[in-house]
Amino acid sequence: MGSCFSVRIKAESPPHNGANSKYGRREGNDLCGLSSKVSSVSVPSTPRTEGEILQSSNLKIFSYNELKTATRNFRPDSVVGEGGFGCVFKGWIDEHSFAPAKPGTGIVIAAKRLNQEGFQGHKEWLAEINYLGGLDHPNLVKLIGYCLEDDQRLLVYEFMPKGSLDNHLFRRASYVQPLSWNHRMKIALGAAKGIAFLHSDEVKVIYRDIKTSNILLDSNYNVKLSDFGLAKDGPTGDRSHVSTRVMGTYGYAAPEYMATGHLTARSDVYSFGVVLLEMLSGKRAVDDNRPQREHNLVGWLKPYLTSKRKVLQVFDSRIEGQYSFSAALKAAYLASRCLAVEPKLRPNMNEVVRMLEQLQDPEDNGDSQNSGNGTCIEKSASCPSPPNSGNGTRIEKAASYPGTPASHLHT
Repeated sequence: MGSCFSVRIKAESPPHNGANSKYGRREGNDLCGLSSKVSSVSVPSTPRTEGEILQSSNLKIFSYNELKTATRNFRPDSVVGEGGFGCVFKGWIDEHSFAPAKPGTGIVIAAKRLNQEGFQGHKEWLAEINYLGGLDHPNLVKLIGYCLEDDQRLLVYEFMPKGSLDNHLFRRASYVQPLSWNHRMKIALGAAKGIAFLHSDEVKVIYRDIKTSNILLDSNYNVKLSDFGLAKDGPTGDRSHVSTRVMGTYGYAAPEYMATGHLTARSDVYSFGVVLLEMLSGKRAVDDNRPQREHNLVGWLKPYLTSKRKVLQVFDSRIEGQYSFSAALKAAYLASRCLAVEPKLRPNMNEVVRMLEQLQDPEDNGDSQNSGNGTCIEKSASCPSPPNSGNGTRIEKAASYPGTPASHLHT
C-alpha cells in the first residue's frame, strides 16, 4: 500500500466563481440523468454553510433505504472498490424517477459509502458535493446525488464500466490486456483536459489528488476524473499560492508543496507528470518491491527522459512497437517538463493539452523502425534532445474506483 496525506478542507470555502461558455454549472435533472450536455449558466454566489452547499447542489437526495435496495443491501459481491473513504457499491436506479431498479435495468450507479469514523471524512464528503455538485465537464465524473441520514453518508455517481486507470496499468492478471499506446495517449489527453478545466479562470480549482486510481474510464476509454474530497480553491487576487496543510497522495505531490504547504495549479501539473510517467513506463510511482534505488519512479527514471540514448528504457515493454521514436521523445519531453523541480518551469495544463493533442496523430503513433531499442536512438540524429529540467519525488497508492485512497500522510 502506498500513502496519502490527510486534508483540511473548509466546508465554507468557495469552489468556483463562474462558468465559461463551454462547460459550467450543472443544471437540475439533466445532470442526474447523466446527459453529456453542458451549461453556460452563470454560477450563483458560492454557498458557505453546509446547509447551503447541500441545498444548492441540484443533486438527487437519496434515502438510505433507497440505496440499500439499489445495491441489493450493499452485498459484498457488489463492491467495485474500497479504500480509506469506504466501500463503493454497484447498483441500479430508474433513469427517470431515480428510484431503485432491478439489476440490469435503468441507470448503473456507483454508491460510495463513508466509513463512520470521524469528522475529516464528513468534510471530504461535503467537499465532493461542493465541487462535483456544481461543475459540469465531459472529463469530470458525474455526481448524481447523495444520502445524509443519521450517521449514514453516501455519494452516488455514474458508474464507469472500465474502472480506474490504476487497474488497467498495474493489474497483472492473464485476462487483463495491457493498455495500448493509443489508449494511453487518449487517456492522458482526457485527464489533462479535465484538469485544465479546473484550472481555468472561470473555475480556479486545484484538484490536489491526481493519481491513476482517480482517473476513471467509460466503455470507450473516455476519462472522468473522480474523488474531489481534497480539492481546493486556487489563489485569488494578487495571491500567488494557497497555504494549506499538506495532503494528497504520497508519490504524486509536488516537492515544493511537500516542503512548504504552498499550493498552486503547477502542483497539479507535477502530479500529472507522475501519472504520465506511470503511463509511459507501466510502473507504479512508488513500489517497495523494486530494488531500493528504483523505489521511487521519478527519482529513478526522470534522468532517462532527457537522454536520447536511454529514453526508450523508460517505456513499458508491453507496448513496444506501437509508437514512433518521435512520439516517444515528445511524450518523454512532456513528462520531464511537468516534473521540473521549479514550478515556473512546468507548463500549464493548456500547454499540456496542446502537446498531448499532437500525440493523438496516427502518423506519430504507428509502428516505426525507430521504436524498438536503444540502438535506434543513437542513429536518430534528427531527433532533438529535450532540455533538462529539475528533479523531484515522493510515494504512491492504488485503488479501483471513486474515493478509494490509500492510507493518508499527515504533515
